[in-house]
Amino acid sequence: MDRLIELLPQLWSATAETLLMVTLSLVFGGIAGLLVGLALYATRAGSLFPQRIAFTVLNVLVNTFRPIPFIILLAAVQPLARGLGIRGIGIEFGIFAISLASMFAIGRVVEQNLLTVRPGVIEAARAAGASRSRILFRLVPREALGPLILGYTFIVVALVDMTAMAGVVAAGGLGQFAIVNGFRQFNPAVTWAAVLVIVVIVQAVQFFGNSLARRVLRR
Repeated sequence: MDRLIELLPQLWSATAETLLMVTLSLVFGGIAGLLVGLALYATRAGSLFPQRIAFTVLNVLVNTFRPIPFIILLAAVQPLARGLGIRGIGIEFGIFAISLASMFAIGRVVEQNLLTVRPGVIEAARAAGASRSRILFRLVPREALGPLILGYTFIVVALVDMTAMAGVVAAGGLGQFAIVNGFRQFNPAVTWAAVLVIVVIVQAVQFFGNSLARRVLRR
């Protein structure tokens, strides 16, 4: 316990690094994933812009990258990161890898939630003279906003998990803190302190996401 007290400044610093990685990965991966999801939804058969080839290519990409365990993806994308001028270790690489992984996961989540929009709503908008682009970028996301918020909440929780695994490539955060100061030093109190902070973060994110989605769904 004395060792844990000594490491408290590092614990708070690691918490800040985790929150930074989650935030930036959500921004980069969230925007890219939203575009991928919109493209999947729009190009599927019977949708607003049906394009079989484009849908097939996107679908294959998502199905290829999404199932890869993140710990393996970390090693697999190191050459790509170096080609873009990013070192294969450190917090920058962690953000890059997490953003890439989350992009495909978010793309699938967005597509599935957009598919919950009733066809009648789209038909009514088309009959009222709304363009297909307006329907795709404004009407459909608005109609699916509640499920989308829940979907993104699920992804944020997954991002916290990814930041912990990114500790193996010295990306900082609570994962590296637990590995270096807890596991390798045979100090379970330090490890469990990191676990407790992660649980608090996840609970806060889940509570906020559920509350926001509930407000939207009541409208």
